Amino acid sequence: MTRTEEFEELRPLLFSIAYRILGSVAEAEDAVQESWLRWQASETEVASAKSYLSAVVTRVSIDVLRSARVRREAYVGPWFPEPLLTDPYEDPERSAELADSLSMAALLLLERLTPLERAVFVLREVFGFDFPAVAAAVGRSEAACRKLATRARHHMDSGRPRFEADRRERDELAERFFDAFREGDVDALTEMLAADVQLVGDSGGKAPQWRGGGVSGADTVVRLLVTLVAPFVRIGGVVERHEVNGQPGAIFRDRDGRVVNTWTLDVVDGRIQTIRAVVNPDKLGHVGPVADAWETVRETYRARRDRGDEG
Repeated sequence: MTRTEEFEELRPLLFSIAYRILGSVAEAEDAVQESWLRWQASETEVASAKSYLSAVVTRVSIDVLRSARVRREAYVGPWFPEPLLTDPYEDPERSAELADSLSMAALLLLERLTPLERAVFVLREVFGFDFPAVAAAVGRSEAACRKLATRARHHMDSGRPRFEADRRERDELAERFFDAFREGDVDALTEMLAADVQLVGDSGGKAPQWRGGGVSGADTVVRLLVTLVAPFVRIGGVVERHEVNGQPGAIFRDRDGRVVNTWTLDVVDGRIQTIRAVVNPDKLGHVGPVADAWETVRETYRARRDRGDEG
């Protein structure tokens, strides 16, 4: 097998490692490309292309993450990972675990870790690398990596909800939610939302956003949802159910099929706890052609006003 063939075979794994470390599709793709360039330029013969390239992409990702964290501190409003529609790395025996590690909630928990803790957690806990391979990838001793893994697990476990829904329950609830959402069914929506539900958006200051980044409370969230869905549909908007980051979610498109935003739903204890909307156009280009969100919102409000829906 040539180097090119080996690399292409490993590309899905390398991207999946980089995305979980970085939370960015574009940066993960760049890290994978940089790994290829470094391997191409190296004359060293390696015993395992998987170990070698996983180590390279991890080191590149750690360096990128360190600089990215500085940018994120100056980010306008809440920061969410870039939405990922499909994880290219397939392992049927571990598909549920891999999907859980992709969720917005899990990636936001990973943001609390140091770059080294995050890399060790991803390699060890998500992809099952042994400690010698993890140590080689991050340039630390096995003992140090074990300590990093322990700290990372503690932070991740302490941040996870106690009663997460199983996948079937979650998907069934999401289907009922989006049906009720399209129909503007206040009672059904209220029943499915947690009392303290949050609707939070990531616009980066580049798209319309709720004041403070979001709204909370079932009554407030339902009122907002019902107020906007009917006029959005009237102007040709489409709510397309789609799994996003391994979670039930949706892609909102304008009349021309361009992406307005993506939503993901966090389901805890049988109710929707958080709705996360990614609206920043810089984070949506890989999903498809991006709409002018400002114009879409203006048109939605005009349609609402013209039909006298403001009350």
